[in-house]
Amino acid sequence: MIDTILGIDIGTSSAKAVLYDLDGREAASASRAYALSTPRPGWVEQDPEAVWRALLEVLGEIVRRSEGRRILSLAIAAQAGSIIPADENGDPVYPMITWLDGRSQDLIRRWYADGTADAIRRQSGWLPFPGLPLPSIGWLRENRPEVHAAAVRYLGVADFLIHRLTGVFATDLSAATEMLLVDLKTGGWSPELCAIGGVNPALQAEIGWAGRPVGAVSPAVCRQTGLPEGTQVIAGGNDQPCAGLAMGMTAPGKVMLSTGTAWVLMSVARTPEIASVPAWVNLYYHAAPHAWIAGQLVGGFGATLDWWLHQLWPGEQDPGISYQFLNEAARKSPPGSRGLLFLSLSGPSQIPNARPNGGFVGMELAHTRDDMCRAVLEGCAFEVGWALAELRASGIPVEELWLAGGANRSPVWPQILADVAGMPIRIASEVDWAALGAAVLAGWGAGAFPSLEEGIARVQPPARQLEPDPSRAEFYAARLAVYQRLSRAVSAG
Repeated sequence: MIDTILGIDIGTSSAKAVLYDLDGREAASASRAYALSTPRPGWVEQDPEAVWRALLEVLGEIVRRSEGRRILSLAIAAQAGSIIPADENGDPVYPMITWLDGRSQDLIRRWYADGTADAIRRQSGWLPFPGLPLPSIGWLRENRPEVHAAAVRYLGVADFLIHRLTGVFATDLSAATEMLLVDLKTGGWSPELCAIGGVNPALQAEIGWAGRPVGAVSPAVCRQTGLPEGTQVIAGGNDQPCAGLAMGMTAPGKVMLSTGTAWVLMSVARTPEIASVPAWVNLYYHAAPHAWIAGQLVGGFGATLDWWLHQLWPGEQDPGISYQFLNEAARKSPPGSRGLLFLSLSGPSQIPNARPNGGFVGMELAHTRDDMCRAVLEGCAFEVGWALAELRASGIPVEELWLAGGANRSPVWPQILADVAGMPIRIASEVDWAALGAAVLAGWGAGAFPSLEEGIARVQPPARQLEPDPSRAEFYAARLAVYQRLSRAVSAG
């Protein structure tokens, strides 16, 4: 039989499982969607049981399509930043509060005013913002004390699913660190951070590096999915670091831009010293052992684009058609969108605690829908260019930029990004990088690869390099300066 490894990508809106042979060739894939719920304005929740059912369904489909192949192991790359309040048995006592949730905004403001936010950053490596687990837990403590009392365990998506698969409460450092409850230097649950949220560190999942075996799939799950008994579950990680791992991001220099619902810029750090990164950059554990990630959210640009497409073509049910319309429109407008700028609706990412507002600036009657479409794409690119410039200025090497996610499917957007950033971009289309990174960890943890680096080299698909247009460098540098000036002014009120 052919040996295979299974990488699972648990995203914000769907679960996807991809089965690979040991040379990275895809043997089968399956996906299932699940919904977000917004019971009140600013609240964004999810049913953890729906996520679990989706995982069972994709596992069952993979097994049915894996004829002649032996599944050695599996690992999960999961959305991080969402939290599941659970009882001692690991059963949810409240819906999952997702990373998109904004209910803790008032609490965050108090934390910034009284110094709590600075204390959290010094120990966890993270600037707290609404939607992250510790602020959500703090909100429950103040506003739903009965839920907080019932929730003796707070599980990330990864540890919730690992427990459902194996019966073991376990997670990895890259997933746990985004809970803002982990000491960045020790890699353990921090008593001080847990005290802020009223969390008992002794009842939380076991933490360790990604790539270690955490248990075997339980007999009950094997019966439900068809997985062979004894199938090993290997600790995967936060979906973003897993994607970077698959791209070969194991040493400083390579930078990944993930373009999903949220756009995240990540580079590798070799030290957990918070002073080594700019004040607006988060520092957290990588899915590669003994490495850390300097990461920052540059904007919710996937959500912005979905909103924009809905405004322009509200009756179009096929998102692929809407994206085609967008690309055609952006092509018709020249670089610079004929003077029109679009400021990030998330607020400028390089200004800590900036007000989340933006929009079009410089609109005239002569501007067209084509100009507005290109301006939206350029506005997202200006935020990326600004962030890269700040990383270089702080001494973080920026030598190679890899693009992952929805933007790499556009024939227009990657070139705009390359031109604004002034550097080549590496693209491998139609790759689920998070699932591939999880599969590498699954193979390494099961002993199929002698080293993590060899596993990455064996499975990594070929990528093409997109070069910036040198004739646009000076023009876009000037436009970026205007964008920065206007963003600062709008953010200041």
